[in-house]
Amino acid sequence: MFDIFGSVKGMLKLDDVSTDNHVFRLHYKVTTVMLVIFSLLVTSHQYIGDPIDCYSTSNIPDNVFDSYCWIHSTFSVEQATKVQRGFTPHYGVGTKQTDDTVQYHAYYQWVCFVLFLQALMFYTPRFLWQGWEGGKARMLVMELNCPIVDEQAKNDRKALLVEYLTCNMHNHTMYALKFFFCEFLNLVNVVGQIFFIDYFLDYEFTTYGLRVVEFSQSASEERTDPMTLVFPKVTKCNFETFGHSGTPQVHDAICVLPLNIVNEKVYIILWFWLVILTAISAMAIVYRFFVVLSPNLRTTLLRTRARLAPPDQVKAVAGRLWLGDWFVLYQLGKNLDPLIFKEVLDDLDRAVSVRA
Repeated sequence: MFDIFGSVKGMLKLDDVSTDNHVFRLHYKVTTVMLVIFSLLVTSHQYIGDPIDCYSTSNIPDNVFDSYCWIHSTFSVEQATKVQRGFTPHYGVGTKQTDDTVQYHAYYQWVCFVLFLQALMFYTPRFLWQGWEGGKARMLVMELNCPIVDEQAKNDRKALLVEYLTCNMHNHTMYALKFFFCEFLNLVNVVGQIFFIDYFLDYEFTTYGLRVVEFSQSASEERTDPMTLVFPKVTKCNFETFGHSGTPQVHDAICVLPLNIVNEKVYIILWFWLVILTAISAMAIVYRFFVVLSPNLRTTLLRTRARLAPPDQVKAVAGRLWLGDWFVLYQLGKNLDPLIFKEVLDDLDRAVSVRA
């Protein structure tokens, strides 16, 4: 287990220069790492053993039957939905009648690949933002995020930073809009992922968590566990061969799917996490909407980053900034040492006043 977590721990390392925010990191760090771990977990035979074990009274070797049923999928008889002692000891396992409906299970072959694909999709907005950001924040910080800096070097770097901000005033609008687009893309992605998983699991995912919670609070023995409905642990499989005279023969087997013990837990965790992440991302978009529309809110937010600077000075600087300029300065406030950021604001205030 520690090997699995150790292989992805590097992805959780925080950057020394922040170019995004906590909600953004929930997508490309927390969720991506979670999905990669889940993908590795469902492929690890060390913890689940063989993904499928089939038993039949035929003379077909067990390993051949296992491989065949894994490749060609297993099935459940939908009419055998109630577990009744002496009749259907397992959900969906029973004698198939002529008019019975059969539900085939082939998703388990694809779970590890789908989880890894989802991890890549959650990282895509971050990948886009890295390309568009182009290392601008790191270039502007110039190691001023460290409180212990040589005085001469600090003054030189501050002068360069203030000169850049002054000369490029009103030129950062697209820089900010690209970041806001990536934030919106995060929300679109997480909502799309929920419906993608729902399609992948035969439209059982959107209500999966609610049904599990409802079942866990119910004392009725007549109800079937929703996790068993979506991820059956015991299924059926038919192996068709030819007899000595060429007559088709059907060999019936019962198959145990230990892998679904992991799958059901993976997807219940994913359901709750994606619902929470969707709510957080939606609130972040609402917050961003007000930031874009309200100059007063932007001034207040900048004041929280420049706690050591006089409020009037922060208000004066913020009043001369466009949305993109404010965003760049706000990003700098997250990375620069607070005392150095105060000095940058002071120099920027003087430089902009002179220029005006």
